[in-house]
Amino acid sequence: MPSSDTAPDVVKILISGGFGTGKTTMVGSISEIAPLRTEEHLTASSVHVDDLAGIEQKTTTTVALDFGRITLTPDLVLYLFGTPGQQRFWFMWNDLAVGAIGGVVLVDTRRLDASFAAVDFFEKREIPFVVAVNCFHGIQRYSPEQIRTALTLRPEVHISMFDARDRKSCRDVLLGLLDHVIATVSAPA
Repeated sequence: MPSSDTAPDVVKILISGGFGTGKTTMVGSISEIAPLRTEEHLTASSVHVDDLAGIEQKTTTTVALDFGRITLTPDLVLYLFGTPGQQRFWFMWNDLAVGAIGGVVLVDTRRLDASFAAVDFFEKREIPFVVAVNCFHGIQRYSPEQIRTALTLRPEVHISMFDARDRKSCRDVLLGLLDHVIATVSAPA
């Protein structure tokens, strides 16, 4: 137990991906606190801006960030920051990435093209990341290798099939990310 005059160490993780991939759902599923959400209802103004193909039932969108917390030990806390998915909000990703040790790129195989920006973001900044394929309704449409090829991912990028609504599934993705970050940091230059 940390002494009363010391704060726990904090580790920052980004949850990123395209519009409608499940970022808000993942943060809400795994956070030990009620997550901070900046969701707003989609309006008629966004009809020609936001592509709802494949996610026609979506009625809200994150306009700034989602925030959640997980206490691993009394001395170690994970902060989860979910990024907004629409291109008009991508300018916020740079600020949200400051201090992040790694990221999760959420993928919806119904809209694979929405994943490229997040993959590029982490690669250009050399932030370790994993890919988590959100298997909506338990449907796994493609194998991890098919997804790796479609997204042109390097061999060391781990791909998980998961369900953003399931706490254990989200936990496994985050543990995979932490393993990847440790392996990346420990690897000889």
